[in-house]
Amino acid sequence: MTTTISRDELAKRIAADIPEGSYVNLGIGAPTLVANYLPDDQEIILHTENGLLGMGPAPASDAVDPDLINAGKQAVTALPGAAYFHHADSFAMMRGGHLDVCVLGAFQVSQTGDLANWSTGAPGAIPAVGGAMDLAIGAKSVYVMTDLLTKKGESKLVAECTYPLTGVGCVTRVYTDHAVFDVTDEGFVVREAFGDNTVESLSELTGLALKGA
Repeated sequence: MTTTISRDELAKRIAADIPEGSYVNLGIGAPTLVANYLPDDQEIILHTENGLLGMGPAPASDAVDPDLINAGKQAVTALPGAAYFHHADSFAMMRGGHLDVCVLGAFQVSQTGDLANWSTGAPGAIPAVGGAMDLAIGAKSVYVMTDLLTKKGESKLVAECTYPLTGVGCVTRVYTDHAVFDVTDEGFVVREAFGDNTVESLSELTGLALKGA
């Protein structure tokens, strides 16, 4: 059976790749876990869509401030020097190219870096785009954090997205529970495989012609 890593392990792996001095937005859901693994000895500034710059890790259960939440309404902490501002100012930061990295979830990522993460297009599905489109085109680097396979066993890495797009050619790197993939002009390149995964086994799982780094 193929080896996978946990979401917390994956969040720690992503945190290790974020350069010191970066301004970073963590998307709703699993990407917020990255905040818990950023190195204490590095300055990395976290931005939230709802108007906080200087977000810290999740608080202890007995230290929750109900006035401090992220865009997903999860309790967060604010680091010394944190700033609060209007929602419109927050989106101006995103759209203006002031974020170095964003980490987003995904339904699909194409081999050309297209991202689909706000709707499956299914009848009755509730769309949840939030600020994902603004982040996808505004951040200098777009990291995707997701499981490689859906619950039905279908690959989220695809030749072409079949779901409504969030952004075109915007994804830099994809972090999955099986491996880390870079998006290149030649398609997906396996940057790092976890456990007993190989380029060959990952190619079989995704149905794509993958290359090794």
